[in-house]
Amino acid sequence: MSPAVAVWGIAAAATGAVIVRPWRIPEPVWAVAGAAALVLSGLLPVGAAWRGVAAGTDVYLFLTGMMLLAEVARQQGLFDWLAAHAAALARGSARRLFTLVYVVGTAVTVFMSNDATAVVLTPAVAAVTRAVKAEQPLPYLLVCAFIANAASFVLPISNPANLVIYGSRMPPLPQWLSTYAFPSLLSIVATYVALRLTQRRALLQPVAVQVAMPALTRAGRAAAAGIVATAVALMAVSALDWQLGLPTCLAGLATLVPVALLGRSSLWSVLRNVSWGVLPLVAGLFVMVEAVDGTGIIGMLAEALRSSMERSPDGAAWGSGVLVGLACNVMNNLPAGLIVAHAVQAAPGTPQLTAAALIGIDLGPNLTVTGSLATLLWLAALRREGLQVGAALFFRLGLVVMPPALVLALAALLYIG
Repeated sequence: MSPAVAVWGIAAAATGAVIVRPWRIPEPVWAVAGAAALVLSGLLPVGAAWRGVAAGTDVYLFLTGMMLLAEVARQQGLFDWLAAHAAALARGSARRLFTLVYVVGTAVTVFMSNDATAVVLTPAVAAVTRAVKAEQPLPYLLVCAFIANAASFVLPISNPANLVIYGSRMPPLPQWLSTYAFPSLLSIVATYVALRLTQRRALLQPVAVQVAMPALTRAGRAAAAGIVATAVALMAVSALDWQLGLPTCLAGLATLVPVALLGRSSLWSVLRNVSWGVLPLVAGLFVMVEAVDGTGIIGMLAEALRSSMERSPDGAAWGSGVLVGLACNVMNNLPAGLIVAHAVQAAPGTPQLTAAALIGIDLGPNLTVTGSLATLLWLAALRREGLQVGAALFFRLGLVVMPPALVLALAALLYIG
């Protein structure tokens, strides 16, 4: 067996295990095991493995800050408070509640990242569906999964995959907004319309009018202020064309300490409940991509992109967005994003090619439950609530929801933006 085939075999097996979770072994174990197997077998030098780990530093810092903010908000009841207000505003209308949850989910995704929507908002929405005695809670919970991807390219901070695609070449915020604002709007609206149509029968059921309203403590208000301040700071940092990881991490720490003091809670309680396993999961994926890069596949992809650009720039962008979007559902959007980022950086393409690839990476995963890390985290959150969503059901919905949003977003990028 050639070394290249062995590398691809190990990487494919490890990535598949991350998605499928054999024997319910946590995802990070499989990612780290795949990375370790590549090193121990001699297929990847230790130095190269370390380069792969180090390449993800900004992403680790970004995720750490976001997870700290999300856990602080969860413990102080901020998201439960927001969700309860949304339920009260629904005034007994399931359709109005659906729209309000969609709006809240959009805001959380845009300003806190799609992973925060999956991890933190999902349990809050589940609690709201119980509070309003919804006979069918699934439509509201599906919002958390689909909007987490559909709204994840409004801002650079809306999805860690955005950091992966651009790396150190992140566009300034005004340039980002001029590129992605309209495609994002179409993606959000198209996803809402398609999801609303698929759930129209379930949304005919009334929901309770009277909802228990939790009080928001001083610590909860401080957590909200910290999140708003973080969002403003990150937009400023993005406008200055700085990397987002360290500021996000510092913002999370700066919010954690005063909120813990105000709430008279333990810092250890927050740190203990953060999903730290996400970090070795991402690191393992970075190492596997480093090994795949050594097989020459990324060079071949770069050459294919270069040839496509020479024949038809628009066709190359369309092909990049659609094919990358579909590939995410085979190998998950994080490793797909890492590979595509290397290929795009190696090919002298246009900004539109990179933007089309990013839209595919962010929006394409709405086809299957295995498409993105956020959707996998959403499934885990549902399991903690005692709920299950089958892969077949999600795929049937994805076939209706994802393609129109992807086509409209790409069309807006290429012909209107």
